[in-house]
Amino acid sequence: MSLSEDIEKVLAEHVAPSLAMHGGAIELLDYNEDTGNVHVKLTGSCAGCSASTITLKIGVENMLFHFFPEIVRSITHEEGEIISPYY
Repeated sequence: MSLSEDIEKVLAEHVAPSLAMHGGAIELLDYNEDTGNVHVKLTGSCAGCSASTITLKIGVENMLFHFFPEIVRSITHEEGEIISPYY
């Protein structure tokens, strides 16, 4: 299993269920092994939500740093089309 697949699995099992409870979703767009950067996309009600930065920092970043402490160094994100933000 590749590192990208491992990251996708952690996002799917440990992050996505919480986001789905609010109508949101997360997608891994890229993992750069040279820089350790994970780039994700927040969609659904997460796109445009005022709490999306907090979700990214507290939820996604903490989870990935926990599972991949020596591999993941930073998290960046973009948002999908803003349709109906949760907050």
